[in-house]
Amino acid sequence: MSKLPADRYFDPDPAQKEIAQQLYDQVAKLPLICPHGHVDPRLFADPNYDFGSPADLLIIPDHYVFRMLYSQGIPLERLGVPRRDGGEVERDPRKIWQLFGENFYLFRGTPTGIWLRDELAEIFGIEEKLTGESASRIYDQIAACLDSPEFRPRTLYERFNIEALSTTDAATDTLEHHQALRASGWKGRIIPTFRPDAVVNLGTQNWRENIDKLSQVSGIQVNDYRAFVQALESRRAFFKTMGATATDHAALTAYTEELSDADAILQRALRGQATADDAVRFTGHMLIEFARMSTEDNLVMQFHVGSYRNHNAALFDRFGADKGADIPIQSEFTRNLRPLLNKFGSDPRLTLILFTLDEATYSRELAPLAGHYPALKLGPPWWFFDSFNGMRRYFDLDMETAGLYNTTGFNDDTRAFPSIPARHDLWRRVAANWIAGLVVRHIVDENDAAEMIHAAAYDLAKKAYKL
Repeated sequence: MSKLPADRYFDPDPAQKEIAQQLYDQVAKLPLICPHGHVDPRLFADPNYDFGSPADLLIIPDHYVFRMLYSQGIPLERLGVPRRDGGEVERDPRKIWQLFGENFYLFRGTPTGIWLRDELAEIFGIEEKLTGESASRIYDQIAACLDSPEFRPRTLYERFNIEALSTTDAATDTLEHHQALRASGWKGRIIPTFRPDAVVNLGTQNWRENIDKLSQVSGIQVNDYRAFVQALESRRAFFKTMGATATDHAALTAYTEELSDADAILQRALRGQATADDAVRFTGHMLIEFARMSTEDNLVMQFHVGSYRNHNAALFDRFGADKGADIPIQSEFTRNLRPLLNKFGSDPRLTLILFTLDEATYSRELAPLAGHYPALKLGPPWWFFDSFNGMRRYFDLDMETAGLYNTTGFNDDTRAFPSIPARHDLWRRVAANWIAGLVVRHIVDENDAAEMIHAAAYDLAKKAYKL
């Protein structure tokens, strides 16, 4: 693999490309703000954490990778993905990597292909394409890197120039790894994010056990709605003491509703009698309740909408969640969010950041909503649209109506720690190219452009997440 082109992802028009390169160069070395993601805090709690083999690092935990391979008929067992029943899977990391190399061509033109190409070149110094023929040599080179002290997570955090990184943690998490990090004296800023879905969504597997754990960790016996809210508020307060600045919530739809019978629904759930309708209404009510909490404790509220989780039932039964089978659904926001926004959308104490998997809603609903309600901001392209073309469409669909400053810059939203620099680099390049297009069309001048690229690359995320 030859050295990556310096002008990659820029428009071929010479005038726009030149300005895009100039804008990108202004922000290329800015620190990374990573306000939402799923990197395991254990990586940093142990100063000698070992990533394991190249397969352990880059294939087995990454559903972006094995989703594509599964779609081509490659069983997850052959990729070493653990089964829920402890059944036999491939244990030899070299065999897993060889299979990956032989099929790496499948990622041509995809965001995963872009990130992995950048990772291999920029982080591991790989100079040849990954193929079946080169797979063994590349495996050895990556393995040698991973054996060195320079590739421990804390060292890479500093090498990546990360200023702050947020993990995503269950409401019932004791945050023991965050506590160990704090006690270690290491200066890296790794902070938790409060995610209560497993105790709020009444249809969650093992919901009752999660409620029992909530009672245990909060010291408040959750036997009615009032105690449930108190326990959640207590946990939010604990997360804040550990540095949290945000919460995260996910739902199939953006439905919100203020209930008068929330306790009755919770009581049915505690008896194991809640209906599917109860679950939808209770989640919708709790979203309003969480907005209220955010106005009081100053935690930023993130809301991810539109993922039909675990669509492949057989795969879920065999391997569990997060195995590449979460599929977007059509979403509606204008009516569904109105109860929440009518109550808190103009409250200066609330920051509500929205994410969607339905791109059609950006120009039709989300940009107009964010361009009106002071509390509402748009998160960057999420998941399937965290890509070169997804980012381009995001700028085209949102910015004229919402305005750049009603968005929140970029977050990498990843479990794959080594992909973080590549993801941010792609965003900075696409943003620079979009702004350069405004300059060549004389929509903004060069001074405006310099401020806009700095905002998109750094300022907006830092401000929105109070970092």
